[in-house]
Amino acid sequence: MSSSQFSFLADLTVVVHASFVLFVIAGQVLILIGWMRKWHWTQNFIFRFLHLAAIGYVVLEAWLGITCPLTILEYHLRHLAGEATHSMSFIAYWIHYFLFYTAPDWVFILIYSLFGALVLLTFLRYPPLKKNGEKYESA
Repeated sequence: MSSSQFSFLADLTVVVHASFVLFVIAGQVLILIGWMRKWHWTQNFIFRFLHLAAIGYVVLEAWLGITCPLTILEYHLRHLAGEATHSMSFIAYWIHYFLFYTAPDWVFILIYSLFGALVLLTFLRYPPLKKNGEKYESA
C-alpha cells in the first residue's frame, strides 16, 4: 500500500473514533429526551445495551489506563504512511481537536466515570423494553 492509502486509512480511523464518541454522547442525550417525550425507540434493547456497553468500555479503559485501540491503530497507520502522529489532514486535525484534550489522566477518569454512571442510572430508571413492549425486571 502507498503512504497516501495508509494516510487515508488513518483519517478514516479518526472518523470512526469520532462516530463512536458521538454515539455515546448523542445517544445519551437522545435517551434522556426520549424519556421525557415518551419516544419508544429510545427503549430499544439492542440500542440501549450497545450504548451502555460502549461507555462501559470507555470507563474500563480509563480505570485500567489502557490506550484506546482506535488511537493505537490510527498512530500505527500514520507511522506506516510516514507521517508523524500529529501530522494529519485538515479533517483529521479538526476531529482530533474536538476528541483529544490535554488534561491530567484523573480528569478524564472522573468525567468518563460520571458519564458512565449517568448512562447506567438512566438504563436502570428508564429501562429498555422487550420486543413485546414489556419492561425488563431489574434485580
